[in-house]
Amino acid sequence: MTRPRQYSLCIENRGYAAALEPRKIYQRIQDPAAQKLGLVRIVDESGEDYLYPEALFVPIEVPREAAGVFVNKSA
Repeated sequence: MTRPRQYSLCIENRGYAAALEPRKIYQRIQDPAAQKLGLVRIVDESGEDYLYPEALFVPIEVPREAAGVFVNKSA
């Protein structure tokens, strides 16, 4: 069974201006080990996933009807 994609809204990009844009929605990848350290794994502007401080993001729920808009068509 495929896990539904999860997303977070960037609320601040302090220290990561080249990789993150405030008010932009990013795909979040579950990483329990990182979460214990206060980090979140995010697919950033490079298209790769990296760890960022959890405080820079707010998790959001994307309605099922809109989920297709967030799928990376080039992947």
